[in-house]
Amino acid sequence: MTGKTIRNIHIGDKAEISKTVSETDIYLYAGITGDFNPAHLDETYARETFFKTRIAHGMLTAGFISAALANRLPGPGSIYLHQEMDFIAPVHIGDTITARVEVIEINAEKNRVRFRTHCYNQEGTCILDGAALVSPPREKSQEKNS
Repeated sequence: MTGKTIRNIHIGDKAEISKTVSETDIYLYAGITGDFNPAHLDETYARETFFKTRIAHGMLTAGFISAALANRLPGPGSIYLHQEMDFIAPVHIGDTITARVEVIEINAEKNRVRFRTHCYNQEGTCILDGAALVSPPREKSQEKNS
């Protein structure tokens, strides 16, 4: 299965994915990355922070953008090259996060697509804002000639 090639991508194309963040997701992310910050894992500690409760890792949330790019637009075979992002609001256990990507620039010569990237919670609050640069999959004839 291959995603959209540069010829099939247009300015304004959009895609999204949604996921409800569970406590298990946070613990698994901590174990995989080694990020054991108590703001994510220790409720007693987290009560004393600005957020007053545990929050999900910001990069866990950013991973939902990766999923939207890899699975939806451009899709399988894409290569994620660059991401800029600002974390706007926290993600709490039980929040449903929707990652949205929108094509804002296409460079066919270099096989590059720039996306506006956002994540929203179930209340519509923007929790992450940014931009990504992706190389979509090449057409089969392009791969042989490269």
